[in-house]
Amino acid sequence: MTHEAARGAGTEGAGGEDSGEARRLTTRETADLLGVKPETVYAYVSRGQLSSRRTPGGRGSTFDAAEVAALVRRTGRREPAPAPGELVFRTGITLIEHDAYYFRGVDATELAREYGYEEVAEWIWTGELRPGVRFTAPPESLAAARQTVAALPAHSGSTDRLRVAVAAAAAADPLRFDLSPQGVLSSARGLIPTLVAALPVVGEQPTEGSHEVAGDTSASLARRLWPRLSGQPADAASLAVLDTALALLTDHDLAASTLAARVAASAHAHPYAVVSAGLGVLEGPLHGAASGLAHRMLSEVVERGSASPVVADHLRAGRRVPGLGHRLYTGEDPRAQVLFDLLKDVPQAARALAAARDVVATTARHTPLHANVDLALAVLSVACGMHAEAGETVFAVSRTAGWIAHALEEYTERPLRMRPSGQYTGPRPPQPLPAPVLRTPPVVLRPAPLPRADPAN
Repeated sequence: MTHEAARGAGTEGAGGEDSGEARRLTTRETADLLGVKPETVYAYVSRGQLSSRRTPGGRGSTFDAAEVAALVRRTGRREPAPAPGELVFRTGITLIEHDAYYFRGVDATELAREYGYEEVAEWIWTGELRPGVRFTAPPESLAAARQTVAALPAHSGSTDRLRVAVAAAAAADPLRFDLSPQGVLSSARGLIPTLVAALPVVGEQPTEGSHEVAGDTSASLARRLWPRLSGQPADAASLAVLDTALALLTDHDLAASTLAARVAASAHAHPYAVVSAGLGVLEGPLHGAASGLAHRMLSEVVERGSASPVVADHLRAGRRVPGLGHRLYTGEDPRAQVLFDLLKDVPQAARALAAARDVVATTARHTPLHANVDLALAVLSVACGMHAEAGETVFAVSRTAGWIAHALEEYTERPLRMRPSGQYTGPRPPQPLPAPVLRTPPVVLRPAPLPRADPAN
């Protein structure tokens, strides 16, 4: 039961009160709202902070909802008591249930079909839908991000570039420590397009000045991202898939990277640091980088013309087949469903789409697993000549908006509330001081001199 519910009046009360009486709460409901044990509730009664009424039959007590809500406000206890070992976050951003997910109560797949990434981001940030909104990169932040990205080695991956771009943009923003909602949103609306524009265009070396002129606020973020992912021209159907993918991936409740972002926000880290925390976790092969594994697998299926030998290789090696299964959905990932439908309108995606279906059907002979969003992203990246890490890039850019949304929530919570206790497993004290380890002086090995070139050669 929520804190908001305690403030309202119900039509049915605990213990069978009729609809004309004020809402009554059970002892358990009261304890959950206060974040205490049931025994503590009766301590509040004995101290005169709560009044109680015996239920018919004398088997328990009920409490006035308005009175409990007032005590909640006075004590500042807003979180329900979690189960032992469980950490619970109250969030109004994303709900996942019954093989569907919702952004602020609205079906996320319907929202992504109708609106672009920036509009969906504004919705999860503010609860307001602003059709046609565009994000603009501040010139100072963009210049700093591009210069920093250009200094990286040529083999650097896109997530490497995004991480340093975030740090550079933060250094260029003197107002980054403003944690008011307006300040955080201002930073976010500038950071996301900065990340996109700091990435090199496909086929170009990431050197300063090699990018097109920035600041085209008329183009959607998806259109600005496309040349950073593919050297092929962006047709309308392919661009629609990319924009929808960005919108679908904006948030997905408390994924690992989002949890990291909330921990950073709990310490009142500024929004750039929150995004950096999320990016650090996202790069793991079990999270954002999973789409790259699906890309490589799907590319091999397309090349070999059949999923059977590729799936067999994965199973023989004891590896999971990438792009299949999701712990939160019993059926097909709803994000994948939307993208597969849109990919039908992309002519060059036909072979990759057929290969993805072949993977699902072949794997089903061994174990019934459904496609997830990583496989759908792989179809897009393989079909449009993108690098294997393109899906990871899409994931990172999109999820930045979700991390910001969770940071906005976390900034309103009690700071540093996520402080678990470690279970010490080392030797029990007191222990004697350790004996020093005596080593011989290290031998310095110098490389042998290079032979001189023979002038006759």
